[in-house]
Amino acid sequence: MNKKFSIAVISAVALLGGVFVGGSPAYAAPAASTLILSGGSGVFGLAPITITATANNKGTVKFFANGVAIAGCDSSLTATVEPFAAKCAWMPAAAGAVALTGQFTPTDAAAFSPITSAPLNVKVGVPVQGVVSPIHIYVDTVLATGTTGALAPRFGVGCTIASEFIIGQTIVFRVYANNADQGGAVMDSNNTAKAIIEVAGVKDPLTMSYGNHSGVAFWTAVLKTGAAPLYSTLGLISYKVTMVAKDSTTMKVLSTKLVPKLVNGKREVGSDGRTVYERVSYYRSVTVSPALKGATATWASNFTDASKLTLYALPKA
Repeated sequence: MNKKFSIAVISAVALLGGVFVGGSPAYAAPAASTLILSGGSGVFGLAPITITATANNKGTVKFFANGVAIAGCDSSLTATVEPFAAKCAWMPAAAGAVALTGQFTPTDAAAFSPITSAPLNVKVGVPVQGVVSPIHIYVDTVLATGTTGALAPRFGVGCTIASEFIIGQTIVFRVYANNADQGGAVMDSNNTAKAIIEVAGVKDPLTMSYGNHSGVAFWTAVLKTGAAPLYSTLGLISYKVTMVAKDSTTMKVLSTKLVPKLVNGKREVGSDGRTVYERVSYYRSVTVSPALKGATATWASNFTDASKLTLYALPKA
């Protein structure tokens, strides 16, 4: 009788409070969490770059860049339903390679375990123009018109934008620039003191000229390739563009002014019988004294090696 009673008591305890092993209850271990990072691709100095961390349950994510916590992303909430994604608006401190990671803390710590994600390796892009000074520069290269020879039907289309050239061809540098000191004004022959391109292996810098090209104005410089004394070094062509603005005694500044509001070409009149005005922005010129020193800007190709300016030998027959 006592034996049956003992078995009944043990069974009741097992049903009500869990199974006891060695005097202690056995609880199920928290389930494993997962956390996968995506995104993180963007350009340095522009809009924030979005990083997304997706977990298998809800919680918070702390984001890191190269092991350093990202400001404002130290406790980003996931969605409360699948997909359990948290986002981070990241402003990189510099361009280049970065390892992104995330630390996930589940809301239900009893049911799920915390986890650190595997690194997401991204490369923050360098702006093509760069910002070395208030002058912003853009450069491309094109094949000069009038190319002749056996390869002309295949490679001889003039004004084609290209980075790969065959020795014997003429390379034309095209340069566009704007000066932030002058309200974004185009750098032209009136406000530019110096515009040159220095090519490694060429003794004298190439002087750029500003002019009209089929209705569009920009700076150009020419590099002829071929047998000496022309440029003949095969491989990557290393070059640097330098532009110097003239000193300025005036400057364009952003201002606002009131103008009559027009509807279908007519002034709008309010309920009080008066003309309705609206405020618009515009640039106005102001005198600068003493004169503003003209800025100097340099530009060197920061493309990948596969797309940098390259000179190849003439293919063998």
